[in-house]
Amino acid sequence: MGSAGQALPCCLVTVAPSTPVVTVVRMDDEVPLDRFADWLDGVRVRLVRADLGEDPGPASELDGLIVLGGRMSAHDDQLPQVPAARALLADAVAAGVPTLGICLGAQLLAVATGGRVHVDAPPGREAGAVALHWRPEATGDPVLGELAGDRGVLMPTMHSDAVVDLPRAGVWLAASPMYPYQAFRIGSAWGVQFHPEASPELMRRWAELDQLPADEAEAMVEQATAADDRVARDGRTLARAFAAQVRAAA
Repeated sequence: MGSAGQALPCCLVTVAPSTPVVTVVRMDDEVPLDRFADWLDGVRVRLVRADLGEDPGPASELDGLIVLGGRMSAHDDQLPQVPAARALLADAVAAGVPTLGICLGAQLLAVATGGRVHVDAPPGREAGAVALHWRPEATGDPVLGELAGDRGVLMPTMHSDAVVDLPRAGVWLAASPMYPYQAFRIGSAWGVQFHPEASPELMRRWAELDQLPADEAEAMVEQATAADDRVARDGRTLARAFAAQVRAAA
């Protein structure tokens, strides 16, 4: 406290910075954030249930954005959350908002910024734990660079639609043996075709929803379970790196 009649210097007054908020857009109630919620260090998570008509607000007002997967396609415009998500993603890239699109979210990001997605792509369903092959451009990437030095990264996946052309501004970061565009970057946004958030239990649920043959479903879940220590380690690394981008931008 200052002496009588003396004001405290303004430089002694400090204001604690607010915690950045990552807005998570849920496209489908069967595709949650799952374990990612515990791995996003130093940020708060705000869930927007777009499948129930909730509105995330303007992209320019967001600290960070994650758009999750779903059982619809990136072109299912009869579902209002689909064109709304594409518009939100385009605006987020234009505003420089740190953004992560996962599976359908990555496909929506690609379409929103000038890329192309093939519905029911000819290679067929990619399901289980897939090996990622890193491209040279991934080295030093702010979100995926720490993983890019590891040739043993496995990630859960469950999709049959796929990105077949990146936007002109897209940077290709990773491929799998079945589908080339497993990870890419567009300005402040990253798209990943795989599911770094998914637990083996969630993979089992998706197998049930997709009515996979019992032997195929069990093999997929066993593969995901066997790889889960590595998946959780690398998923946590990705989540923390993305959260660091949000904190830095905020």
